[in-house]
Amino acid sequence: MGRMFKVDGNIVLALLMAIAIQNVDAQEISPDSLFLYPSVFLDGEYVPHIKIEDVVKVGKRRFKNRREMSQYYRMIYNLKKTYPYAQIAKYKLLEINENLKTLKTDREKKEYIEKAEKELRNQFEKELTKLTISQGKMLIKLIDRETGRTSYELVKELKGGFSATFWQGIARLFGSNLKTKFDPQGEDKILNELIFLYEQGLI
Repeated sequence: MGRMFKVDGNIVLALLMAIAIQNVDAQEISPDSLFLYPSVFLDGEYVPHIKIEDVVKVGKRRFKNRREMSQYYRMIYNLKKTYPYAQIAKYKLLEINENLKTLKTDREKKEYIEKAEKELRNQFEKELTKLTISQGKMLIKLIDRETGRTSYELVKELKGGFSATFWQGIARLFGSNLKTKFDPQGEDKILNELIFLYEQGLI
């Protein structure tokens, strides 16, 4: 039986460094091009400790019929159209709330909200008016999912009860409901799964 050798820590370190820079010209190495990883003390040696992200395994979805398959892929299409707007709504709401904290009077707050609304209209109104009714309904749900508040609650909070009631009436005329909540365990379970896949870049 051959002798067992304990690998010296300096050799391991040198080997890792060699692998890390094997394709880099020595003249181009700079502190910014080197990566320092966390390490753990194991069996008398320090070894790199690198976290490996979870691997998502997606099974092949089976459909009962062509109609169900068509609805599924239509949902994916609508999600890709509307999810970015829900994200914008989330971050804009955070931005608006933070800025409102710096304003002292109701007049200042009202003027700021009107200015923010005008900017959003100029930036997104043309695009949003191109959404279909089904995409609009999905966006209402996604806004609730991303912000934790329904579209009705957001309008009421920022613009007042009268505006919220007015826009709720308009939404109702088009078959929508600003008070609709996202239901991840119920009717929106598949949509919730698709959002996860979308965020992972798998669809």
